[in-house]
Amino acid sequence: MLKEKEIRELVTTYGNEVNSGRPIKGLIEDGELPRLSGCTVLEGKVSDSVFGDNLKTTRGKPIRLMFRNNRISTHDVNRGAIPFKDQVLAFNHDHMHRLVKPVLESSQFEVDGLLPSSTVIPAENLNLLRVENVLRLYMAESSTSTSLYQHWLAAKEKGQSTMNYAGHQLDVTTLEPNDLLPYLMDTPSTKEEVDHTIDVEYLIQDGVCTRGQYVQIRNASLMAFGIVTQYLSQRGMLLVDTKTEHGINADGKIVSADELYTMDSSRFWKLDEDGSLLTRNGKPVSFSKEFARGMVKEQGQQFSEEQSNEIAVRYIQGLQHLTGETFDPDLRPRDQRIIDSTNLILDSLL
Repeated sequence: MLKEKEIRELVTTYGNEVNSGRPIKGLIEDGELPRLSGCTVLEGKVSDSVFGDNLKTTRGKPIRLMFRNNRISTHDVNRGAIPFKDQVLAFNHDHMHRLVKPVLESSQFEVDGLLPSSTVIPAENLNLLRVENVLRLYMAESSTSTSLYQHWLAAKEKGQSTMNYAGHQLDVTTLEPNDLLPYLMDTPSTKEEVDHTIDVEYLIQDGVCTRGQYVQIRNASLMAFGIVTQYLSQRGMLLVDTKTEHGINADGKIVSADELYTMDSSRFWKLDEDGSLLTRNGKPVSFSKEFARGMVKEQGQQFSEEQSNEIAVRYIQGLQHLTGETFDPDLRPRDQRIIDSTNLILDSLL
């Protein structure tokens, strides 16, 4: 396992280098990936997607290539690039994906020889459902507007004794920050420019999904949550909350559409040796994007190099805690890593 000093040296030495490279659109336009010429490129907050009519497997399934980048987004604002973030989350997703695969089917294709650190993810192009399924076991302090914590604060300020959150009736007076909730709650939110927490009835009435489809999503997600919770108990960690995204594949099955149980999509807390919650300055020691959110002081703020490096250190430490494995980064130039991974995938699938 890399020690903190080694992690800091890695980030300081290679941070700028691993952040440097062309966007996927640029690589295609420059002729580096000729088989992706003419494809649609969608640029997202923290990943980009490529798909097109000519991108189909030998069995006729449509392909969507997802390209992770090092950008970090908080409060729906891009805050800059974090060294090694793309590789850390690739390792993180690969590890958790293999854990939950028996109960939570994925859109991802298996490609022999593709490294766990690969920041190019080969997946089936799905009919995406406009919902994030969020599961919460604790009321974690959070600055995001859709969080249970923020809704609870608003209810307290209004003097309410009860509140409705995503269809759950909760006693405001008995809830406490960072405490265990009465039960594992499913709290879906919309997938829009500005997300909103909603209840299941809204999803059905608005035509986002049918009741039967949501039951499938919820049940698979609950089982996966249990598997990860049991796994983390052996690692001295707690799964606090997580979000998953879903879509319908060519066979009509509902499958997961994005990363699973990563530090960007989930919140993990560290336990002390005696099994109690480990805290620092009265707050849980957390491995999640909340650490970065806490650095934001202004709406349009961009992280400084010092802040970006500190976030990178926390991501790498979190990965090693979660997986029990040493972070082994690929130090090749970013463009070369992307080109090699993409060609390996296309050689395998087309």
